[in-house]
Amino acid sequence: MQKILYGKPVAEAYKERIAPKVKGRTLALLLVGGDGASVAYSKTIVKLTEALGGDVKVYRFPGNVAEKDVLATIDKLNASETVHGIMPLFPMPEQIDENKIADAILAVKDLDCLNSGNIGEFYAGRSPWAPATARACLAILRYYGVELEGKRAAVIGRSNVVGKPGANLLLQENCTVTVCHSHTKNLAKVTAAADILIAAVGRAGFVKPSMVKEGAVLIDVGINVTPEGIVGDVSPDCYQKASAYSPVPGGVGVVANVMLLQKLAE
Repeated sequence: MQKILYGKPVAEAYKERIAPKVKGRTLALLLVGGDGASVAYSKTIVKLTEALGGDVKVYRFPGNVAEKDVLATIDKLNASETVHGIMPLFPMPEQIDENKIADAILAVKDLDCLNSGNIGEFYAGRSPWAPATARACLAILRYYGVELEGKRAAVIGRSNVVGKPGANLLLQENCTVTVCHSHTKNLAKVTAAADILIAAVGRAGFVKPSMVKEGAVLIDVGINVTPEGIVGDVSPDCYQKASAYSPVPGGVGVVANVMLLQKLAE
């Protein structure tokens, strides 16, 4: 029987688990300029954190702010005993080096595995704290009891926040993983051999039925705004071939926000 892997029950299960630890903790969000997606995301995180009993401080900077001013704020937040997590919202204006911002954050306060040291610890297998969206994909698979060990998996996309860490998490679950990207030859042949397919390419309806194995599990990370509304990277035509799939909206995105706060709870 085909399953729809809704994110809400997964998110609710994690909320119940982490709420006692989030309560009384403070998250600092760094918002530079007026990027629409970042502003909307900040409101979502504020609402969620406060609903779990935590506190959020939003540090807003004008779009022309000097990099040194943002770094100075991060230094103060690192030193503060009342701030437990720091989250810079990307993208930032071109005068700011996002890598420098990420590396300035104290490792223990880096919620989304942006700091180079935390990235290294994760890929070395010494830390479970991958970026939140990648962890959300795995959380969904685990919650719904999808068998992972020994399965063939394909990840479309090689970003540092989803594709690469998502592939590494699947490797840790003993999957055999192929990371696909714009230079992958015979892409459809590769993905059609996968028992588990994660689509994180950022193109509406990119995954077609010919790219999906019969009975595969589809995890759709795409959030694409179209005239018809928000749609994923997986075409709905693929669902009939899948044994299970995550919907867009209502799938991975719902869980990713909670995964961010899971780190705050530690």
